Amino acid sequence: MKKTALIILLFSIAVILLLATNLLILRAVSQKEIDDVTPRILCSELKKYNPEILWIIPNYNNTDISKNQTWCQEILELNKIIGMHGIKHTYKEFEKNISQAELESAIQIWKNCFKSAPTLFKAPQLALSKQNKKLLQENNFTIKGQTNQIIHKVYHCNDTGLLSNKIINLI
Repeated sequence: MKKTALIILLFSIAVILLLATNLLILRAVSQKEIDDVTPRILCSELKKYNPEILWIIPNYNNTDISKNQTWCQEILELNKIIGMHGIKHTYKEFEKNISQAELESAIQIWKNCFKSAPTLFKAPQLALSKQNKKLLQENNFTIKGQTNQIIHKVYHCNDTGLLSNKIINLI
């Protein structure tokens, strides 16, 4: 009986190591992302990590990104995939119910900045109520969540995520 338990333990450890190795390889080859992109947050990480996907906050600290057309143009010239990261990026903003009018306002800000509607969405702190998920889907958003965060290296402009950008870069 002890031999069977040892075999099961060793097999379990081997499976865990294989899964962890596969996840690290997947993260190494997947597109890099950066959260919290807005003119109000200095983002030296854009050059440092060269992400393929930028998660942009349309109205951070009541600063409408479309009011800074130079910044909008600079973001477009980076030729990256861009997605909407909340509306104002308040704490767990999309855990509370968002109205259609609030969402439409953010979409209009986005259009005024980037000349097209956003299609990708990721909630701040990945907190998203069922009602808000439905609202976003009804407005033709593709929603990215926890799985996306696990399989991609996701940095933060202000290096304030759960893990520091240096650790994210390692794993």
